[in-house]
Amino acid sequence: MATPVVDRLRQPEYTGENRCTPCTAVNIVLAVCLSAAAGYAWSLAVGPWWWVAFWGVFGVSVAAIWLRGYLVPGTPELTKRYFPDWLLAYFDKGPQASGGLAAGASDGDLRTDVDPESLLLSAGVVEPCAQEDDLCLTEAFRAAWHDRMADLRAADADRAALADQLDIDPGSLRFEEHDSGFEAFDGDRRLGQWESRAALIADLAAAAELPQHVDDWDRLAVSAKAQVLGGLRVFLETCPTCEGQVTAGTEVVESCCRSHEVVAVGCRDCDARLLEVPFHDGQAA
Repeated sequence: MATPVVDRLRQPEYTGENRCTPCTAVNIVLAVCLSAAAGYAWSLAVGPWWWVAFWGVFGVSVAAIWLRGYLVPGTPELTKRYFPDWLLAYFDKGPQASGGLAAGASDGDLRTDVDPESLLLSAGVVEPCAQEDDLCLTEAFRAAWHDRMADLRAADADRAALADQLDIDPGSLRFEEHDSGFEAFDGDRRLGQWESRAALIADLAAAAELPQHVDDWDRLAVSAKAQVLGGLRVFLETCPTCEGQVTAGTEVVESCCRSHEVVAVGCRDCDARLLEVPFHDGQAA
């Protein structure tokens, strides 16, 4: 069990799932060099038992890296600035096209290749807009989706709805909200992550309504459903939680290893993030 001292030293923004692998690798190498220097200095000053200094310094260094994510202050910024982007991209988790449930073990037997736009069009969920060259929600689906979101919001029923969809005990379901998103757990098992509770409510409401429009919805893998649900959030005009206006734009966000330019969709009044997708080569998603 962690002590108060350990808790004060730990930096969650650079450890756990947020740990920067290149930063850790660089700092381990530095720890070895520092420990070797300490062992060499000990051998010159004291003589034998140089390994005491080596392993002592190395142990303290590794503990610092484990607790704080780095040994040398400023390492995350240095790696972002001087390491090549292709190397950071290899280690970095990067921004996700959409949040959602973690893939299940049985997904291999289900359909994983899906084009959300084509699926939603063929299901009558979206249609060409009347006044512009774009797609809009059909009025029938818009009304049904918003009614379901209102029910989840008013009754604070997102926990029961998620537990029902996953067929788990609501009592074992817990949520964690932090800077990087909104996560759901069944005990210690991570079920999925969303950009915010508002995004979760939008997905739960859509997942309850879409089976009535998409014939083979139950034949889609979890990853495919997440794509469709994430894409559907683009059509939100009011926030699922605060009912304020939804806006979209580009911004730079920080991940564990580097900075990313993303297209961000969110609620203007309550700052809830609804969708975040990479912005590649100047082309909006």
